[in-house]
Amino acid sequence: MAKQQTETSQEHKMKVLIANRGEIAVRIIRACHDLGLQTVAVYSKADADAMHVYHADEAICIGEAPSSQSYLKIPNLIAACEITGADAVHPGYGFLSENANFASICESSGLNFIGPSSRAISLLGDKAEAKATAKKVKCPVIPGSDGIVRDVESGLKEARKFGFPIFIKAVAGGGGKGIRIAYNEEDFVQKFLAARTEAQVSFNNPDVYLEKMIVNPRHIEMQVIGDKHGNYVYLGERDCTVQRRRQKLIEEAPSPMLNEAMRKKIGESAVAIVREANYHSVGTVEFLLDQDGHYYFMEVNTRIQVEHTVTEEITGIDLVEQQIRIARGEKLSFQQKDITLKGHVFEFRINAEDPANNFAPSPGLLEHYNPPGGPHVRVDSACYSGYRIPPNYDSMIAKLIVKGKDRLDAVQRAKRALKEFHISGVHSTIPFHQFMLHNPQFLKNEYTINTIDQWIAEGCLFSM
Repeated sequence: MAKQQTETSQEHKMKVLIANRGEIAVRIIRACHDLGLQTVAVYSKADADAMHVYHADEAICIGEAPSSQSYLKIPNLIAACEITGADAVHPGYGFLSENANFASICESSGLNFIGPSSRAISLLGDKAEAKATAKKVKCPVIPGSDGIVRDVESGLKEARKFGFPIFIKAVAGGGGKGIRIAYNEEDFVQKFLAARTEAQVSFNNPDVYLEKMIVNPRHIEMQVIGDKHGNYVYLGERDCTVQRRRQKLIEEAPSPMLNEAMRKKIGESAVAIVREANYHSVGTVEFLLDQDGHYYFMEVNTRIQVEHTVTEEITGIDLVEQQIRIARGEKLSFQQKDITLKGHVFEFRINAEDPANNFAPSPGLLEHYNPPGGPHVRVDSACYSGYRIPPNYDSMIAKLIVKGKDRLDAVQRAKRALKEFHISGVHSTIPFHQFMLHNPQFLKNEYTINTIDQWIAEGCLFSM
């Protein structure tokens, strides 16, 4: 029996190329090494001294500093696989992670794409198709147009059905781009044209759809996982309501807004959606929660997320390892009844930004970098003292993850960890997080997805 298990293990050996950079590349390399797999790092010329280059078994340069000439250049990534003999690709998050064409090319090239199928990415990556899938399984959706809205006249006709204010959203949108808010009919025409123009420029696709604006919502996302054998599990939610311009800053689990019955209901809705899409990998189904406790489907992220660490710490399940196991055909080793959420977890995104100057980017030489430690403190990073943060990519320095027995305990531990986190040479978001942990509204859960933007607009972010 032992011999058979060894032979099976050898059959599933992969050599994994990580089509990404930064802390997520380091995170994936560690998971691969824990599974005894060989790794290949790719890097641009700006990332020659990056940590993921040093941690991987092999590394290969794939182009110039601009991501369009390196991390987004599919032929270079496929060539890197051929040169190094890599037979699997992990896309991480961002870049090509939700690009159905990249997944399809990997599939047709005989490469094991560590993520969902190109068909599932295509289906759930299209906002209108994803919404139709949610409707099909009877998951509550935000009232809006039935698919793409082609012109102003038909848009106004749709808008009158469910009332203002209304979001005008790019079908291929992401990262807060391609979104406009119309507060009345007079406002609609200008905002509709502006959204289409930005969508064309940003995504090479001008198509937009309409959604009723849920006033002062909370942002709740449900982590799901499914294998190639039809087994699906939800791993609890993350509350990602602390955002600036729709970019997440703090995530936590469990959400202070959900009870067990609501968690079960939202989790089952999330599983129904990915099951309908024949989705096999880890993924996240995002929802808005209104002031009356009603939840509405928003979108599906068909990849590992920045904040996956929160779920890992509260469930004890290594999500990146699970991605790899699923990709090589293994069944889930746990069922829904096995999932328990223990304690309370926060993740703080430590970015090279100046929160006192409207979060302006602050790339440059990281003169001093000394992360915190101690019990129940985790830091995921690809930075070190002397590392130069390039201006070409995401500004993340590190993710600080802390755990406590309850929310109050986790807040206290986070205060200690942030106090220990010493960075010099660049500005960081550490002062913002320290401000939040002393803010009465945050501590009492009296905030919404719009709160930070309102504070910035009023000029009182650090004066409250």
